[in-house]
Amino acid sequence: MKTKRILIMAVAVIAISIGLTSLKNDDKNFEISKNLNIFASLFRDVNLFYVDGVNPEKMITTGINAMLKSLDPYTVYYPESETEDVKLMTTGEYAGIGSVISKKGEQVIIREPYKDSPADKAGLLPGDIILAIDGNSTKGKDVAGVSAMLKGQPEKEITIKIKREFHEKPLIKKAIRKKIQLPCVPYYGMVNSKTGYICLTSFTDKSAADVRTALIELKNKGAESMIFDLRGNSGGLLDQAVEIVNYFVPKNSKVVNTKGKLKQWDKEYTAGKNPIVPEMPLAVLIDRGSASAAEIVAGALQDLDRAVLIGERSFGKGLVQNVRDLAYNTKLKVTTAKYYIPSGRCIQALDYTHRNPDGSVGKIPDSLITEYSTLNGRKVYDGGGITPDIKIAPQEYARITQELVLQDMTFDFINNYALRHENIDDIELFRITDEIYNEFKNYLKEMNFSYETESQRTLDKLIDIAKNEKYYETSKETIDKLKHELQHSIDRDMNLFRNEITSFLTEQFLQRYYYLEGLLKYRSKHDKEIIEAAELLANQEKYKKILNP
Repeated sequence: MKTKRILIMAVAVIAISIGLTSLKNDDKNFEISKNLNIFASLFRDVNLFYVDGVNPEKMITTGINAMLKSLDPYTVYYPESETEDVKLMTTGEYAGIGSVISKKGEQVIIREPYKDSPADKAGLLPGDIILAIDGNSTKGKDVAGVSAMLKGQPEKEITIKIKREFHEKPLIKKAIRKKIQLPCVPYYGMVNSKTGYICLTSFTDKSAADVRTALIELKNKGAESMIFDLRGNSGGLLDQAVEIVNYFVPKNSKVVNTKGKLKQWDKEYTAGKNPIVPEMPLAVLIDRGSASAAEIVAGALQDLDRAVLIGERSFGKGLVQNVRDLAYNTKLKVTTAKYYIPSGRCIQALDYTHRNPDGSVGKIPDSLITEYSTLNGRKVYDGGGITPDIKIAPQEYARITQELVLQDMTFDFINNYALRHENIDDIELFRITDEIYNEFKNYLKEMNFSYETESQRTLDKLIDIAKNEKYYETSKETIDKLKHELQHSIDRDMNLFRNEITSFLTEQFLQRYYYLEGLLKYRSKHDKEIIEAAELLANQEKYKKILNP
């Protein structure tokens, strides 16, 4: 009898629970239905009664984008006209001429043609102003608009009208569109006789294969240790990250697991194969631009005590996205889960769910940061990116160097120089000579280059405040003296910060003449993080002590 009563009570509790759940679901479904109805009727009336005509697609897209913006920056709607962008993200492939373009003033220019691309073969150069494409003017168009004009059916010839320095009349260049494959590994090589270097810039569907090729080739060249550069890598495909980690860790090692609202997004990813280099000493370079899949690789290798991480704290993106097909060939990239690396930590830095009262996004508070342990018992933490084992502060540039870049002075000068000098010395031999540096200084004078330092701006504000508070006249002598002390001279600054400016100029020259591959080859021998990594790998006692404290 007692058992029967318990059974009846249990059934009743279950029934009540189901009923409450059903009510909750009904309430939510009603809210969804109600608000969709409001939206549809609102749009109908605006379309009917607004004084001017409205563009339905543009208006709905604006509404969708505003709605998704309230979630996180990774949940994105792609109308049919932009679905090629999704393909580019996942495959690194598109049909076009193969160049980076950018806005400069009111015009769109060629910023960098990829080596051996249709743009390169057609003779397009950095700094060329794009005037028209197939007879259609680019005037008033932004970068996206010009990019859309350059992309299209592969193997089709397009005519590009450009304006180039030292040429009075526009030039006509013809290029044949090709399928462009952006390289995931733009450079790999030997740093020294025993240390290899691989630079991975993205995680597309070919990343793991490209890293594997580089790893095996460098191993065959005699590499006994490896530097893996993930700086500036904003991530991409999760499965590629898992496969790359598997090259270094034993089969069945846990790499990452994902947890979402729906059980279908809860999944554990493990190394499915035997590693290529299970014991090769490994250093991984990260910075503030390393995010998502790059953090999975770096974080998993750190948690498994398989690599020493060097550089800056990573970005802190611990969110997983999936692309879903919508009606009329549109797509939605939606955040479906969070990922957790082997120690159990999630390295998401920003809390998009619990926003501040003003709508801004705050970081995970220190009070909620949790301590975890690596395989060997080293302490690691969640709540905001991957902290490297060896921290290297980013270089702080002088104001003049920043302004030379922001105002495109280095870019313009090097293009001007390249049009007058077809070649420069080889990568290993090239140096910024006194002649080149003095020529650059004269160029800046001709272009009336000027800038204001932060010190000057702050002093101007102080003068305004002093005048408002009636202190200026009594302090004028002191202020004038300070103003004289802070007055900068471009000649003086060019001499004072010559080493810094020369270092930057050297890299820009090499990229202009030898493309991105040449720049990365140069950096593999001169970059301070790479040098630090190579020195660590040469000191195995120090390397092992970091991983096994």
